[in-house]
Amino acid sequence: MEKKQLLVVGAGASGLPSIRHALLYPNVEVTCFEKSNDIGGLWNYKPNQTDLSTVMKSTVINSSKEMTAFSDFPPEDTMANFMHNTEMCRYLKNYAKNFELMKYIKLNHSVISIDRNDDYETTGKWKVRFTDGEGKEHVKVFDGVMLCSGHHAIPYHPNPWPGQEKFKGRIVHSHDYKDQKGYEDKVVVVVGLGNSGGDCAVELSRVAKQVYLVTRRGSWVFNRLFDRGEPVDLAFNSKIPNVPIPNHPYPTRQLEHGETSQLRFDHERYGLKPKHHPMKFVSFEKIKIFSSENLSSSAHITINDELPNRIACGTVRVKPGIKSFGEGNSIEFEDGSVVEGVDEVLLATGFSFHFNLIEGGQLVTVNENKTDAYKYMFPLATSDHNSLAVIGLIQPIGSIMPISEMQARVYLETFAGGRALPSRDEMKDDVVLKRETMRARYVDSRRHTIQVDFVNYMHELGDMIGCNPDMKTLWMQKPFLAWKVYFGPCVPYIFRLNGPNSWDGAESAIWDVDYRAVRPTNNKIARIGESKKTK
Repeated sequence: MEKKQLLVVGAGASGLPSIRHALLYPNVEVTCFEKSNDIGGLWNYKPNQTDLSTVMKSTVINSSKEMTAFSDFPPEDTMANFMHNTEMCRYLKNYAKNFELMKYIKLNHSVISIDRNDDYETTGKWKVRFTDGEGKEHVKVFDGVMLCSGHHAIPYHPNPWPGQEKFKGRIVHSHDYKDQKGYEDKVVVVVGLGNSGGDCAVELSRVAKQVYLVTRRGSWVFNRLFDRGEPVDLAFNSKIPNVPIPNHPYPTRQLEHGETSQLRFDHERYGLKPKHHPMKFVSFEKIKIFSSENLSSSAHITINDELPNRIACGTVRVKPGIKSFGEGNSIEFEDGSVVEGVDEVLLATGFSFHFNLIEGGQLVTVNENKTDAYKYMFPLATSDHNSLAVIGLIQPIGSIMPISEMQARVYLETFAGGRALPSRDEMKDDVVLKRETMRARYVDSRRHTIQVDFVNYMHELGDMIGCNPDMKTLWMQKPFLAWKVYFGPCVPYIFRLNGPNSWDGAESAIWDVDYRAVRPTNNKIARIGESKKTK
């Protein structure tokens, strides 16, 4: 039987698992085009200015290694729980080496356009124009396309402030920020309190004369570590807190999250407290214990271990939104305060995404980071065949990598495994429902258009292909493992216990989570005995 030709665009954290899982289907021949000269995508640090996505030189992952790993490739025991970007890139390269993915990746191959082929109506095929490593242009037809190019490559610049044209200093986006060199003894204004803004402010506060951190709404700031030094995502991302309980506020842990963050430091005292809660309460009709104020919209949290200390030391000072730029490189803020002699303005204002590769952006449209895509991966515009998918176009509360892998599994099960997707009308209903839920839960912002909760979304995708843990069988046959799966962290390995392309090493990987999480900081810890693993 002739194999289906599949193109994966991008060899980063979403593209690599897409290639790996495509290889599990004997009826698929996969090719990957990578624009740069190396794999790793965002996590492959690029010291020179580039249009490609890249981390800062000092970036450390915000999710722990066990919650970030791919489902059949646990991280090394000695890898740090929160890996530096160089270690993260090494993990991705080890993954590619282990599964021999490089033979399917064509480096320095840039996609120019993706168009419906002449026979698309009956076949769902795509015509792809691209350039090779020598700059020569080619055209090839593929049965399916997986776009894995990420959404951190197009910097979003807000509309200019009044008087901005008078500013004689430098204004750059965080996309172009590499390290603190050149910022020594400067007065720096960082605009935006997302993860990038917090990281930039903290790093620059060590060398700059003064750093001002601008935030209009404030943000809840969380540590990477929870009580007793446990990674926070290992502590909270389990199946049990995400199970709705009738007649009970859901999820109750959200109140604890807010109190935990406040116990660490008083956000109001530090000028960071927003009007919204860390995550929105959902009150069932019979429970009326929360006021309408408590039910206000939430926003994406900020992960930063050092920001409160830098504010306490005065090297970072919090300011409200910018009102205008003035003479003498001054900036006036919305509270009427003025800072004179500003040298640098760093815009940590997020990113935009589009699908201009696909028929010039006319087929799959985007408006203020909103697009119609079923499960954030199947564009409704191509739902007649669903032969094209976008992988990794999500902003999770948690790690993106296992989600990208799960999206790839869903696509491949439909593309090559014969699994059917809902009708277009059902897909559209799901898109509308998700958008309404997003609007009710989050502050209205272009940042909150592709938000997902890690545990819930992973199970939502897993349910589509039948790979969620079979808890009934586990409780009956392996109760200790069932306890670990249900009450322990929702690590990616649990989605390989059963279902399509299950993995024999999943049980062992689950049992060794605690060992691998402690081993980087304690080389005396021992693994759990084999006798317990079999129960």
